[in-house]
Amino acid sequence: MTADRRIPLATRSKPPVGIVLIRSAMLFGLWIVLMQSAKVGDLAVGALATVAATWASLRLLPPETGRVRFVQLLVLLPRFLWQSLKAGIDVARRAFAPSLPLRTGFVDYRTGFPRGQARNNFATITSLMPGTVPSGDGPDTIEFHCLDIGQPVVAQMAEEERLLAKALVPGETHG
Repeated sequence: MTADRRIPLATRSKPPVGIVLIRSAMLFGLWIVLMQSAKVGDLAVGALATVAATWASLRLLPPETGRVRFVQLLVLLPRFLWQSLKAGIDVARRAFAPSLPLRTGFVDYRTGFPRGQARNNFATITSLMPGTVPSGDGPDTIEFHCLDIGQPVVAQMAEEERLLAKALVPGETHG
């Protein structure tokens, strides 16, 4: 028998007003960009859509207690861009040179990030490493599909996690 770990709506804490306002403003801004119209009717529909989208966003991705160290994240930006470029070149090279050996497979990486936003960010950033993409998630591991399991994937992941841990402070765990 499994325990029901859902929190009843009546006992959930309300998100901070600042978070609600920021999400609402961002979603309304997205509406304006997509609609490209300042007609009263379009703005009214946009306001209603913003309320619904903000409610859904707060339910599906509740605010966390973690935080981002933006200066540290900016320090990682050149590395992130370089990794993205290398990954694109590697995949293009493999696509246009079928003689390059592929030893596809899966690698489980044990991460120190708990489930939540920091771990999702880690998985997103590491998906831009050459030949890897996250494909599964366990309680303390992330499964990566690799184009070449002969590469030092686990060592590369550990280095990325070490660097990213300086920029991301995990919050509460999810699921």
